[in-house]
Amino acid sequence: MHLKTVGSYEAKTHLPALLDSVAQGERIVITRKGVPVAILSPYQNAKPTIENTIKALMQFRKKLHLKGLSIREMREEGRRF
Repeated sequence: MHLKTVGSYEAKTHLPALLDSVAQGERIVITRKGVPVAILSPYQNAKPTIENTIKALMQFRKKLHLKGLSIREMREEGRRF
């Protein structure tokens, strides 16, 4: 998927038009001196559910090959700092 890219000055100058594009589902990368610094994307008004959170944790665990860790152990690991 190709993202439209605009410079920060253009984004400031044409913000209403960019917001119209985003409202239509487009995602736009904003750059400063050619370096990406932000993405304008449509607002997601979905509240995270417990089920979706657990699914995301399970996918994360699988992706990082952490099958030996339970969700509780992953949560506790994050609290040790």
